[in-house]
Amino acid sequence: MPHIMITGGAGYIGSHTCVQLLNAGYDIIIADNFSNSKPEVVEKIERISDKKVKLYEADMRDFEKVCEIFGENEIEAVIHFAGLKAVGESCENPLEYYHNNICGTIELLRAMKKYSCKKIVFSSSATVYGTDNPVPYIEHYPTSATNPYGYSKVAIERILIDLAAADSEWGVCLLRYFNPIGADESGLIGEEPSGIPNNLFPYIARVAIDKLSHLNVFGDDYDTPDGTGIRDYIHVVDLAKGHLNALDYVLKNTGTQAVNLGTGKGTSVLELVAAFEKASGKKIEYKIAPRRAGDIAVCYADTKKAKQILNWQAESDIDKMCTDGWRFISA
Repeated sequence: MPHIMITGGAGYIGSHTCVQLLNAGYDIIIADNFSNSKPEVVEKIERISDKKVKLYEADMRDFEKVCEIFGENEIEAVIHFAGLKAVGESCENPLEYYHNNICGTIELLRAMKKYSCKKIVFSSSATVYGTDNPVPYIEHYPTSATNPYGYSKVAIERILIDLAAADSEWGVCLLRYFNPIGADESGLIGEEPSGIPNNLFPYIARVAIDKLSHLNVFGDDYDTPDGTGIRDYIHVVDLAKGHLNALDYVLKNTGTQAVNLGTGKGTSVLELVAAFEKASGKKIEYKIAPRRAGDIAVCYADTKKAKQILNWQAESDIDKMCTDGWRFISA
């Protein structure tokens, strides 16, 4: 029976995608080096889905190990999440980010080619739209970035586009996510970053459980209704379902498609804080801080292509995202 390999499958988005694949009847293999995730997440995936999962502890840069996984299993396609993802950290440690994200992807693709597995769904990001494109972001816009993390995504997209152009057997879907938040309804899996969170939602959550004293809101002088930055928040379960549809697409098609996964609606920082307060019953203390370099005022997706090509659209609203996220955090 062919398997779907999920690199970084114990991570936040990866784990939720594993649950959706198992529920849809796929057999999966998780490959993860646990640099920013925990092995017990795999046990929780098995509990939620009531299915066993094959697990390899592996770094994608280890070509021999990756080949071992392909040699021991019949793998039909790969969903590639594995990578470092903190913007600030990427600016402090660019070499580590380029080496991990780009070299890891190249070694994975070399192994896939060797074993004639030419179907891949890649975890990209809305960060590839840079700062100069107008909103909503449409997939045909030129790509750029403002930091090494973003440039690693731009570079990997380019590698995959070139690979599919050179060999017509490849089927590639570049999924450009907006801002995933929330958690599985079971409350068993969710976002658990190690150290100080880089993303807004887990930061708010840590303020709610008194792990942090307050939230820093970076800038309240943007040209937005309340002066704070606007982002397109998407429920992680909706996002995971998008991967299921993207997998179905690449298994049936060749060539490359870039597709946004977002709601097409923007929510400001203060609106998200208010929704979280409503869901949790907790007061979130915040302080206004200066704008961060490279931050833009407004970012949200054009979602037409996802509907048209993947037959997918986001379903959950910001209140459900906060309610499900809080259930996981408070557990």
